[in-house]
Amino acid sequence: MRSYAKSIEYYERTRKSLAGGVSSNVRYAATPVPLFFERGEGARLFDVDGNVHIDYVLGNGPAILGHAPKPVIEAVAATLARGQVYAAQHPGETALAERLCRLLPGVEVVRFASSGTEAVLMAFRLARAFTGRTKILKFEGHYHGWSDQAFISARPALNEAGPADCPVPVAGSPGMPQSVLDDTVVAGWNDLDLLAAAFERHKGEIAAIIMEPVMVNGGPTPPKPGYLEGARALCREHGALFICDEVITGFRAGLRGAQGLYGVTADLTVYAKAVAAGFPLALVGGRRDVMDTLLDKGVMHGGTYNGNVQSMAAALAALDVLEADDGAVYRDLDARGTRLMRGLAALGAKHRVAVKVQGLPAIFQVYFTEGPAPTNYREAVACDRDKALAFHRALQEEGIRTNQNAKWFLSTAHDDAIIDETLAAAGRAMAAVA
Repeated sequence: MRSYAKSIEYYERTRKSLAGGVSSNVRYAATPVPLFFERGEGARLFDVDGNVHIDYVLGNGPAILGHAPKPVIEAVAATLARGQVYAAQHPGETALAERLCRLLPGVEVVRFASSGTEAVLMAFRLARAFTGRTKILKFEGHYHGWSDQAFISARPALNEAGPADCPVPVAGSPGMPQSVLDDTVVAGWNDLDLLAAAFERHKGEIAAIIMEPVMVNGGPTPPKPGYLEGARALCREHGALFICDEVITGFRAGLRGAQGLYGVTADLTVYAKAVAAGFPLALVGGRRDVMDTLLDKGVMHGGTYNGNVQSMAAALAALDVLEADDGAVYRDLDARGTRLMRGLAALGAKHRVAVKVQGLPAIFQVYFTEGPAPTNYREAVACDRDKALAFHRALQEEGIRTNQNAKWFLSTAHDDAIIDETLAAAGRAMAAVA
């Protein structure tokens, strides 16, 4: 058994001065306590007890190039002596904005922020100002940040969520006012009939729909063929904007995100996480006429750290790597991720454990279920949570770090040797679950 004595000691000490002992509630989910790490390098993390972990959490997605990628670190280091925030513009903002507008589907103009949560709020405000409507339609199992306006029905208990064909908005936290629920419409994802019915129930009221183009937070699940195109068409029919939340899939699903992968273009898109390979950066991009409401209608958006020098440098350096040779790193990432997914599925079959491995090569999940792979949140949440947790714990003992839902993020630092090491360890972990 691995020892976590120092992490336990640090956690007990930290709880006295840091609320809950963590800086994000998401970090509670670790055993035996939230672990403390000293450093990361490539695909590995090193904790305070001397344990080495092959990391498939990757900061919940940002570390697309692995931990401390040299090109990014060097680019950021070169800017440190020039200052951090100017409360003014600088050439790095211009260079990155131009590059993103050239690269990303449907993005004519961008505006920078510091986190995905605040960028989502900006997209909501733009949509409401542009359409003159107040309601936002979102989908069960889709997470768009922890704000009052967005943290609704992200992981609702099914006994509170109402019927599948007409879900009830469920607040994700105490302290959220009823007013935000009144301005939110919730629908089941991956079913165009349910979406069309929601539009009809709230005819002329919906400013925008927002979705993860590939459901990730509720369990990695791809859209059904034609679903994204159909959702986009329904938005046009009803005068609503189509917002894609690519906070996770952007620069992870591919150089042009999930929209590039599936050939669909949103009116507004939110990016964060992998765009700066681990440095804090988010952005909203999209149609010029919608983005111009920041000026034409005086829509307010601000932020002291928006466009800061180091995050711009990190993103430009990350894009140098990701764009090289027409995105060659993604071809390697896809090949290795596909091999890992197939290997995990084969291990389930070998040990007679019913699993479905689903998602994209750079972000997928091992579902423990006798049934088919899930197509929406309710099907995903019905899978065997206890076995997923047992697999997670067994993997941790083998030096493989995933999250507790058996969700896996891949980076370009996970080379073939690391995939081999991972599959060998996962075989032992699957045997323990069996």
